[in-house]
Parts: sequence; C-alpha cells; structure tokens
Amino acid sequence: MRLPLLASLALGLGTATAAATAQEPDLRIGLIGLDTSHVVSFTRILNDATHKDYIKGGRVVAAYRGGSPDMPLSADRIDGFTAELRKYPEIVFHDTIESLTAAVDAVMILSVDGRVHLEQAKRVFPSRKPVFIDKPFAASLKDAREIFRLAREHGVPCFSTSSRRYSPSLPALMQATAGKVRGVISYGPAQIEPKHPDLFFYGIHSIEGLYTVMGPGCQSVVRTHTADIDVVTGVWADGRVGTFHGIRNAKASFGMVVFGTDGIVKEDAEMSNVPMLRDVLTFFRTGVSPVPAEVTLEIIAFMEAAEESKRLGGAPVSVAAMMQAGRK
Repeated sequence: MRLPLLASLALGLGTATAAATAQEPDLRIGLIGLDTSHVVSFTRILNDATHKDYIKGGRVVAAYRGGSPDMPLSADRIDGFTAELRKYPEIVFHDTIESLTAAVDAVMILSVDGRVHLEQAKRVFPSRKPVFIDKPFAASLKDAREIFRLAREHGVPCFSTSSRRYSPSLPALMQATAGKVRGVISYGPAQIEPKHPDLFFYGIHSIEGLYTVMGPGCQSVVRTHTADIDVVTGVWADGRVGTFHGIRNAKASFGMVVFGTDGIVKEDAEMSNVPMLRDVLTFFRTGVSPVPAEVTLEIIAFMEAAEESKRLGGAPVSVAAMMQAGRK
C-alpha cells in the first residue's frame, strides 16, 4: 500500500521517547480542564508506575478545573473527574491558568468543550511552554486558525491530534498489500454535541483516522445526513476518494476499509492512548509537532465544509473555500 509521507511519519508511535528521556528528569505536566475522562486516563499512564501501560518521562503535577456550566457533558462530570485526580498527592490544584503554567514544563489543554480552548490557550502561550490541545481542538475553523497564529506569535510549540491516529491496529493496515490506494472508508461513532458543529465533537476521531491514511489534499466535500447516519465523501486532488461514515443511535466501533489496485484491506480498530502519549512527551521535549498545523486546519475545514454541505442539502462544498472563509 503506497502511503502519504505524513501518515508514515505519524505512525512512528514515539519510538524515540525512551532514548530521549533515559537521562532526563520527568517533565512536569499541567492539565487544564478536568471535565473529560482523559484527565484520569492520561494521569494513570504517566503517574502510576504500577499501571500496565505506564510511560516514564512525564508526570502530571498540576491541574486547573475549568468546566463549562452550559454543557452537561462538562458540568455534570467535572466533580467526579476532579475527585479522581485528588487521589494523586503529587498533583497541586491551581485557581488560575497562570499559576498552573508557572509550575510546569508543559501543558495539556483537555477541556471537553472546544469553545473554550482559544481563551485558555491565550492564557498559556505567554509562558512559552509547549502545549498539547485535545479534541475537539476548537469549535470553529476561525478559532483554530487563531490558536495557531497566537502560538506562532509567542514562539510556542502547539499541536493537536486524536488518539485514533495512533490506533495500534493502523500500522498493520497501512503495511498491508493493497497496491495504490484509490479510496478509503473510515467509520465510527458520531454523536452530536449541540454546542459544537455536528462532526467536531466525536466524528473528528474517524475523520482524523481518514486523514492519517489519505494525507491532506481534499478538494471538495459532499455530505448525506440523517438522524442516525452521516456520510461525508471527499475528493482529493489526485482523484482518490475518502469517505467518513458516522454512526449514531446504534452500537458502533472504529474501523477502516482501504481500496487499492491490488486488493481491499479492512481494519477493526484497537484504541489506546498510550502511543499518542509517547508522541506527546517527545513533542514536549523537542518542540516538533507530529501533525503539522496545516493538516489540522485542513481537517477542521473538511468538517466545516461538511456542515455547509448539510445546510445546502448535500451540495458539494470546496474545502479551499472553507479555508479561505476561516481567515475572516
């Protein structure tokens, strides 16, 4: 299977981490936004040396609650996740983002509400410390572009990714013999959160998987939408076709089908935060993003184009036009 260079690089899974951290002290990491299960999962992997997936090289030592009162998935869960973190005596809870950033080497913005990421990033960037921003990266292409602009202005390394890009099952899929790739279908859950554009909140994970295999270069998008299903088809500049199949109100898992000149290869995705966190630690030490900002922005433009196609009753929408609109 012939793969885009970015996809091949993205599947390095942080192999340089062990060598880079062998002689260095653990990075002090601060978490902003304690309203997602990721705060518990990430902390277990980084702080608990007895955990089966423990990664040495970074420890969570600071946390800021955050939270969005108008979003139940945030407001109804923040106390529970905060209580879980209080079990770690090494973690200091801060009342301000500025206090947190002063106490750490690197920051993870994990707030489940993508709408607040721009304002949170504005308060972190003056520290010039590297920042990982979890999905949804933002709730609009305009906000996403501004986050990266401010990061450049302050000279701050900043990146975002979904753990779907690092699924342990993806390397085997991408090394399989399918010949030249003609098309990909990436499927998975696509629950809608009313405060975000439809695909930003959960559809992003399967779309990130699609881009891991396809790489950037999508020209136009068409979306078919019903209450239970979203199908978004993108046509790439070289004629390849990438499709996102989002599932709601039914049991759903992540997976992918690759159509090549020599065969068809299917993946039933395994999901794990471990490979992603290895790359995050490497990023914190090197300042080199595994996923270029331009790719993240195109992925968001793909989702905004799908939103516009839905509004237009399924008409095709230019991804480049969305990218241009995001500059306004």
